[in-house]
Amino acid sequence: MKPDARRSARGSRRRLWLIGFAVVFVVVIIGSFALGDYPVSLSQLVHAVVSKVTGSAQDGTVQLVVFSIRLPRILAGALVGAGLSVAGAAFQGLFRNPMASPDILGASAGAGFGAALMIFFGLGYAMVSVSAFVCGVVAVGAAYLVSVRARRSPILGMVLAGIMVGSLFNAATSYIKLVADPNNVLPSITFWLMGSLANVKPDQLAWAAIPVLGGMVVLFASRWKLNLLTMGDEEAQTMGVNIKVIRILVVAAATLITSACVSISGLIGWVGLVIPHFARMIVGDDNRYMMPTSMLMGASFMVLVDDLARCLTTAEIPIGILTAFVGAPFFLYLILRRGGRL
Repeated sequence: MKPDARRSARGSRRRLWLIGFAVVFVVVIIGSFALGDYPVSLSQLVHAVVSKVTGSAQDGTVQLVVFSIRLPRILAGALVGAGLSVAGAAFQGLFRNPMASPDILGASAGAGFGAALMIFFGLGYAMVSVSAFVCGVVAVGAAYLVSVRARRSPILGMVLAGIMVGSLFNAATSYIKLVADPNNVLPSITFWLMGSLANVKPDQLAWAAIPVLGGMVVLFASRWKLNLLTMGDEEAQTMGVNIKVIRILVVAAATLITSACVSISGLIGWVGLVIPHFARMIVGDDNRYMMPTSMLMGASFMVLVDDLARCLTTAEIPIGILTAFVGAPFFLYLILRRGGRL
Protein backbone atom coordinates (compact mmCIF):
# COMPACT_ATOMS: atom_id res chain seq x y z
CA MET A 1 0.00 0.00 0.00
CA LYS A 2 1.32 3.45 -0.93
CA PRO A 3 2.19 5.95 1.88
CA ASP A 4 -0.69 8.26 0.93
CA ALA A 5 -3.14 5.37 0.98
CA ARG A 6 -1.84 4.20 4.37
CA ARG A 7 -2.21 7.71 5.82
CA SER A 8 -5.74 7.95 4.43
CA ALA A 9 -6.69 4.56 5.89
CA ARG A 10 -5.17 5.49 9.26
CA GLY A 11 -7.08 8.77 9.27
CA SER A 12 -10.33 6.96 8.46
CA ARG A 13 -9.81 4.53 11.33
CA ARG A 14 -9.15 7.40 13.72
CA ARG A 15 -12.30 9.20 12.63
CA LEU A 16 -14.30 6.00 13.17
CA TRP A 17 -12.86 5.73 16.69
CA LEU A 18 -13.92 9.33 17.36
CA ILE A 19 -17.45 8.63 16.16
CA GLY A 20 -17.57 5.50 18.30
CA PHE A 21 -16.45 7.34 21.43
CA ALA A 22 -18.99 10.09 20.74
CA VAL A 23 -21.75 7.47 20.59
CA VAL A 24 -20.50 5.89 23.84
CA PHE A 25 -20.51 9.31 25.48
CA VAL A 26 -24.14 9.93 24.50
CA VAL A 27 -25.18 6.49 25.75
CA VAL A 28 -23.38 7.04 29.07
CA ILE A 29 -25.03 10.42 29.56
CA ILE A 30 -28.52 9.06 28.88
CA GLY A 31 -27.96 5.97 31.00
CA SER A 32 -26.71 8.02 33.94
CA PHE A 33 -30.12 9.67 34.35
CA ALA A 34 -31.65 6.27 35.12
CA LEU A 35 -29.20 5.42 37.92
CA GLY A 36 -29.84 6.39 41.53
CA ASP A 37 -32.14 5.86 44.47
CA TYR A 38 -35.06 7.16 42.40
CA PRO A 39 -35.10 5.27 39.07
CA VAL A 40 -35.98 7.23 35.94
CA SER A 41 -36.94 5.27 32.85
CA LEU A 42 -36.09 6.37 29.32
CA SER A 43 -39.75 7.26 28.64
CA GLN A 44 -39.89 9.36 31.82
CA LEU A 45 -36.68 11.11 30.80
CA VAL A 46 -38.04 11.89 27.33
CA HIS A 47 -41.34 13.16 28.78
CA ALA A 48 -39.46 15.31 31.30
CA VAL A 49 -37.35 16.91 28.56
CA VAL A 50 -40.34 17.48 26.29
CA SER A 51 -42.33 18.98 29.18
CA LYS A 52 -39.43 21.24 30.10
CA VAL A 53 -39.16 22.51 26.53
CA THR A 54 -42.89 22.92 25.90
CA GLY A 55 -43.85 23.99 29.43
CA SER A 56 -46.55 21.31 29.72
CA ALA A 57 -47.49 19.53 32.95
CA GLN A 58 -45.23 16.75 34.18
CA ASP A 59 -44.52 14.74 37.34
CA GLY A 60 -42.83 17.21 39.68
CA THR A 61 -40.68 14.55 41.30
CA VAL A 62 -39.24 13.41 37.98
CA GLN A 63 -38.56 17.01 36.97
CA LEU A 64 -36.77 17.64 40.27
CA VAL A 65 -34.64 14.50 40.02
CA VAL A 66 -33.73 14.99 36.36
CA PHE A 67 -33.05 18.73 36.17
CA SER A 68 -32.13 19.76 39.71
CA ILE A 69 -30.21 16.74 41.00
CA ARG A 70 -28.83 14.55 38.22
CA LEU A 71 -28.33 16.96 35.33
CA PRO A 72 -25.85 19.24 37.20
CA ARG A 73 -23.83 16.21 38.37
CA ILE A 74 -23.76 14.60 34.95
CA LEU A 75 -22.73 17.82 33.22
CA ALA A 76 -20.12 18.49 35.90
CA GLY A 77 -18.70 14.99 35.52
CA ALA A 78 -18.49 15.36 31.75
CA LEU A 79 -16.91 18.81 32.04
CA VAL A 80 -14.34 17.78 34.65
CA GLY A 81 -13.45 14.51 32.91
CA ALA A 82 -13.02 16.15 29.51
CA GLY A 83 -11.13 19.12 30.96
CA LEU A 84 -8.63 17.14 33.01
CA SER A 85 -8.03 14.69 30.15
CA VAL A 86 -7.38 17.42 27.58
CA ALA A 87 -5.13 19.30 30.01
CA GLY A 88 -3.18 16.11 30.69
CA ALA A 89 -2.79 15.43 26.97
CA ALA A 90 -1.54 18.99 26.43
CA PHE A 91 1.01 18.80 29.26
CA GLN A 92 2.29 15.44 28.06
CA GLY A 93 2.78 16.83 24.58
CA LEU A 94 4.32 20.08 25.76
CA PHE A 95 6.82 18.50 28.16
CA ARG A 96 7.32 15.45 25.90
CA ASN A 97 6.82 13.35 29.02
CA PRO A 98 4.11 10.66 29.36
CA MET A 99 4.21 11.09 33.16
CA ALA A 100 3.08 14.71 32.98
CA SER A 101 -0.37 15.42 34.43
CA PRO A 102 -2.60 18.47 35.03
CA ASP A 103 -1.22 18.97 38.53
CA ILE A 104 2.43 18.92 37.46
CA LEU A 105 2.81 22.70 37.93
CA GLY A 106 1.07 22.84 41.31
CA ALA A 107 -2.43 23.84 40.16
CA SER A 108 -4.16 21.08 42.12
CA ALA A 109 -2.11 21.72 45.25
CA GLY A 110 -2.87 25.44 45.10
CA ALA A 111 -6.56 24.81 44.52
CA GLY A 112 -6.65 22.38 47.43
CA PHE A 113 -5.14 24.98 49.73
CA GLY A 114 -7.59 27.66 48.59
CA ALA A 115 -10.57 25.39 49.23
CA ALA A 116 -9.26 24.20 52.60
CA LEU A 117 -8.71 27.80 53.69
CA MET A 118 -12.30 28.82 52.90
CA ILE A 119 -13.72 25.69 54.55
CA PHE A 120 -11.60 26.42 57.62
CA PHE A 121 -13.16 29.89 57.92
CA GLY A 122 -16.63 28.44 57.46
CA LEU A 123 -17.45 30.19 54.18
CA GLY A 124 -19.93 28.89 51.63
CA TYR A 125 -19.40 26.55 48.70
CA ALA A 126 -19.27 29.45 46.24
CA MET A 127 -16.34 31.03 48.06
CA VAL A 128 -14.65 27.63 48.30
CA SER A 129 -14.85 27.26 44.52
CA VAL A 130 -13.63 30.79 43.80
CA SER A 131 -10.75 30.50 46.25
CA ALA A 132 -9.73 27.11 44.84
CA PHE A 133 -9.67 28.51 41.31
CA VAL A 134 -7.71 31.65 42.24
CA CYS A 135 -5.13 29.79 44.34
CA GLY A 136 -4.63 27.21 41.59
CA VAL A 137 -3.82 29.96 39.09
CA VAL A 138 -1.58 31.71 41.62
CA ALA A 139 0.37 28.49 42.24
CA VAL A 140 1.12 28.00 38.55
CA GLY A 141 1.95 31.70 38.17
CA ALA A 142 4.47 31.41 40.99
CA ALA A 143 5.98 28.31 39.39
CA TYR A 144 6.31 30.12 36.07
CA LEU A 145 7.98 33.16 37.64
CA VAL A 146 10.53 30.89 39.29
CA SER A 147 11.11 28.93 36.06
CA VAL A 148 12.00 32.01 33.98
CA ARG A 149 15.25 32.16 35.93
CA ALA A 150 16.21 28.74 34.54
CA ARG A 151 17.52 29.99 31.22
CA ARG A 152 19.39 26.82 30.27
CA SER A 153 16.46 24.41 30.58
CA PRO A 154 13.12 26.25 30.88
CA ILE A 155 11.00 23.07 30.68
CA LEU A 156 12.91 21.31 33.44
CA GLY A 157 12.91 24.54 35.47
CA MET A 158 9.14 24.85 35.13
CA VAL A 159 8.56 21.25 36.25
CA LEU A 160 10.90 21.57 39.24
CA ALA A 161 9.36 24.91 40.19
CA GLY A 162 5.90 23.34 39.98
CA ILE A 163 6.98 20.53 42.30
CA MET A 164 8.42 23.03 44.76
CA VAL A 165 5.37 25.31 44.74
CA GLY A 166 3.02 22.34 44.99
CA SER A 167 4.95 21.05 47.98
CA LEU A 168 4.63 24.41 49.73
CA PHE A 169 0.87 24.55 49.14
CA ASN A 170 0.47 20.95 50.29
CA ALA A 171 2.35 21.80 53.48
CA ALA A 172 0.08 24.80 54.05
CA THR A 173 -2.99 22.59 53.52
CA SER A 174 -1.64 20.07 56.01
CA TYR A 175 -1.21 22.83 58.58
CA ILE A 176 -4.82 23.94 58.08
CA LYS A 177 -5.96 20.36 58.65
CA LEU A 178 -3.80 20.20 61.78
CA VAL A 179 -5.41 23.23 63.42
CA ALA A 180 -8.95 22.64 62.10
CA ASP A 181 -11.78 21.54 64.37
CA PRO A 182 -11.59 17.71 64.24
CA ASN A 183 -15.34 17.30 64.74
CA ASN A 184 -16.78 19.58 62.06
CA VAL A 185 -14.22 21.36 59.88
CA LEU A 186 -11.59 18.65 59.40
CA PRO A 187 -14.02 16.06 57.95
CA SER A 188 -15.32 18.65 55.47
CA ILE A 189 -11.78 19.50 54.31
CA THR A 190 -10.81 15.85 54.05
CA PHE A 191 -13.91 14.92 52.04
CA TRP A 192 -13.45 17.85 49.66
CA LEU A 193 -9.81 16.94 49.05
CA MET A 194 -10.87 13.38 48.10
CA GLY A 195 -13.09 14.73 45.32
CA SER A 196 -16.85 14.72 44.86
CA LEU A 197 -19.55 16.13 42.57
CA ALA A 198 -22.30 15.89 45.16
CA ASN A 199 -22.43 19.62 45.94
CA VAL A 200 -22.18 21.04 42.42
CA LYS A 201 -24.84 23.67 41.75
CA PRO A 202 -25.96 24.93 38.31
CA ASP A 203 -24.58 28.45 38.86
CA GLN A 204 -21.16 27.13 39.94
CA LEU A 205 -21.14 24.75 36.99
CA ALA A 206 -21.87 27.63 34.61
CA TRP A 207 -19.09 29.70 36.20
CA ALA A 208 -16.53 26.88 35.88
CA ALA A 209 -17.57 26.08 32.31
CA ILE A 210 -16.26 29.44 31.05
CA PRO A 211 -12.53 28.87 31.77
CA VAL A 212 -12.76 25.14 31.00
CA LEU A 213 -14.35 25.59 27.57
CA GLY A 214 -12.18 28.63 26.84
CA GLY A 215 -9.03 26.66 27.69
CA MET A 216 -10.19 23.78 25.51
CA VAL A 217 -10.62 26.12 22.54
CA VAL A 218 -7.03 27.35 22.95
CA LEU A 219 -5.62 23.83 23.26
CA PHE A 220 -7.59 22.56 20.28
CA ALA A 221 -6.35 25.48 18.20
CA SER A 222 -2.77 24.62 19.23
CA ARG A 223 -2.93 20.89 18.42
CA TRP A 224 -0.77 20.99 15.29
CA LYS A 225 1.82 23.17 17.02
CA LEU A 226 2.06 20.65 19.84
CA ASN A 227 2.67 18.00 17.17
CA LEU A 228 5.61 20.04 15.90
CA LEU A 229 7.00 20.47 19.43
CA THR A 230 7.32 16.70 19.77
CA MET A 231 10.01 16.83 17.06
CA GLY A 232 12.15 19.17 19.17
CA ASP A 233 12.45 22.92 19.64
CA GLU A 234 14.79 23.55 16.72
CA GLU A 235 12.62 21.65 14.24
CA ALA A 236 9.50 23.41 15.50
CA GLN A 237 11.14 26.82 15.12
CA THR A 238 12.14 26.06 11.55
CA MET A 239 8.45 25.31 10.88
CA GLY A 240 7.49 28.78 12.13
CA VAL A 241 6.38 27.94 15.68
CA ASN A 242 7.12 30.55 18.36
CA ILE A 243 8.24 28.19 21.14
CA LYS A 244 7.93 30.65 24.00
CA VAL A 245 4.47 31.87 23.02
CA ILE A 246 3.02 28.41 22.49
CA ARG A 247 4.38 27.20 25.83
CA ILE A 248 2.80 30.13 27.66
CA LEU A 249 -0.53 29.62 25.85
CA VAL A 250 -0.65 25.88 26.55
CA VAL A 251 0.37 26.26 30.20
CA ALA A 252 -2.14 29.09 30.75
CA ALA A 253 -5.00 27.23 29.05
CA ALA A 254 -4.30 23.92 30.81
CA THR A 255 -3.97 25.73 34.15
CA LEU A 256 -7.31 27.50 33.74
CA ILE A 257 -8.93 24.17 32.89
CA THR A 258 -7.35 22.34 35.83
CA SER A 259 -8.06 25.06 38.40
CA ALA A 260 -11.68 25.43 37.28
CA CYS A 261 -12.25 21.66 37.35
CA VAL A 262 -10.69 21.27 40.80
CA SER A 263 -12.70 24.23 42.10
CA ILE A 264 -16.00 22.37 41.61
CA SER A 265 -14.95 18.73 42.03
CA GLY A 266 -12.11 18.72 44.54
CA LEU A 267 -8.87 16.86 43.94
CA ILE A 268 -9.36 14.03 41.45
CA GLY A 269 -6.18 12.27 40.47
CA TRP A 270 -5.16 9.93 37.65
CA VAL A 271 -7.75 11.10 35.10
CA GLY A 272 -5.44 13.57 33.34
CA LEU A 273 -2.59 11.06 33.53
CA VAL A 274 -4.27 7.80 32.50
CA ILE A 275 -6.93 8.81 29.95
CA PRO A 276 -4.44 10.40 27.48
CA HIS A 277 -2.48 7.12 27.61
CA PHE A 278 -5.59 5.16 26.66
CA ALA A 279 -6.30 7.61 23.83
CA ARG A 280 -2.71 7.43 22.61
CA MET A 281 -2.83 3.63 22.54
CA ILE A 282 -5.96 3.75 20.36
CA VAL A 283 -5.43 6.64 17.92
CA GLY A 284 -1.70 7.34 18.21
CA ASP A 285 0.31 10.42 19.12
CA ASP A 286 -1.25 12.85 16.63
CA ASN A 287 -2.87 15.53 18.81
CA ARG A 288 -5.41 16.31 16.12
CA TYR A 289 -7.08 13.02 16.99
CA MET A 290 -5.64 12.26 20.41
CA MET A 291 -7.02 15.38 22.10
CA PRO A 292 -10.67 14.97 21.06
CA THR A 293 -10.41 11.25 21.84
CA SER A 294 -9.06 12.08 25.31
CA MET A 295 -11.88 14.56 25.81
CA LEU A 296 -14.62 12.05 24.93
CA MET A 297 -13.01 9.20 26.88
CA GLY A 298 -12.40 11.40 29.92
CA ALA A 299 -15.95 12.75 29.94
CA SER A 300 -17.46 9.25 29.68
CA PHE A 301 -15.08 7.85 32.29
CA MET A 302 -15.80 10.56 34.84
CA VAL A 303 -19.57 10.28 34.44
CA LEU A 304 -19.33 6.50 34.89
CA VAL A 305 -17.13 6.88 37.97
CA ASP A 306 -19.59 9.36 39.47
CA ASP A 307 -22.40 6.87 38.79
CA LEU A 308 -20.46 4.26 40.73
CA ALA A 309 -19.71 6.74 43.52
CA ARG A 310 -23.40 7.42 44.15
CA CYS A 311 -24.74 3.90 43.50
CA LEU A 312 -22.26 1.41 45.00
CA THR A 313 -23.05 2.14 48.64
CA THR A 314 -25.57 4.11 50.66
CA ALA A 315 -22.79 6.51 51.74
CA GLU A 316 -21.30 8.19 48.66
CA ILE A 317 -17.73 7.17 47.85
CA PRO A 318 -15.31 10.04 47.03
CA ILE A 319 -14.43 10.02 43.34
CA GLY A 320 -10.70 10.33 44.01
CA ILE A 321 -10.71 6.90 45.64
CA LEU A 322 -12.36 5.24 42.64
CA THR A 323 -10.09 6.92 40.07
CA ALA A 324 -7.06 5.75 42.05
CA PHE A 325 -8.36 2.17 41.97
CA VAL A 326 -8.43 2.41 38.17
CA GLY A 327 -5.33 4.53 37.55
CA ALA A 328 -2.78 2.80 39.74
CA PRO A 329 -3.35 -0.74 38.35
CA PHE A 330 -3.28 0.63 34.81
CA PHE A 331 0.12 2.22 35.30
CA LEU A 332 1.40 -0.95 36.93
CA TYR A 333 0.23 -2.80 33.82
CA LEU A 334 2.08 -0.35 31.57
CA ILE A 335 5.29 -0.75 33.56
CA LEU A 336 5.12 -4.55 33.46
CA ARG A 337 4.15 -4.63 29.78
CA ARG A 338 6.82 -2.23 28.56
CA GLY A 339 9.59 -3.23 30.91
CA GLY A 340 9.55 0.06 32.79
CA ARG A 341 9.46 2.24 29.64
CA LEU A 342 6.38 4.45 29.74
